Amino acid sequence: MGEIGITIGYLLFFAVLMYLMIFLPQKRREKKMKQMLDSMQVGNKVVTIGGITGKVINIKDDEVTIETSVEKTKMNLKKWAIKEVEKPIEA
Repeated sequence: MGEIGITIGYLLFFAVLMYLMIFLPQKRREKKMKQMLDSMQVGNKVVTIGGITGKVINIKDDEVTIETSVEKTKMNLKKWAIKEVEKPIEA
């Protein structure tokens, strides 16, 4: 009975350790990303996961329209494709 208890104790310890080191930080990152995407507004500069930068000109449900480059090319993207949102500095 003693060896089984120790083995179960080790398994529980490693399960808790794995949760604290892997799953908890992942949840925090997902929550932070969702909060960033929800606070995105028209006029913010964004960077996509593909490295494309542009200015947000329209937000509709889960789609975002950005304007890139000097030629003012417009692109429709899904919100999940946005990696960073750079908010303008308020004076």
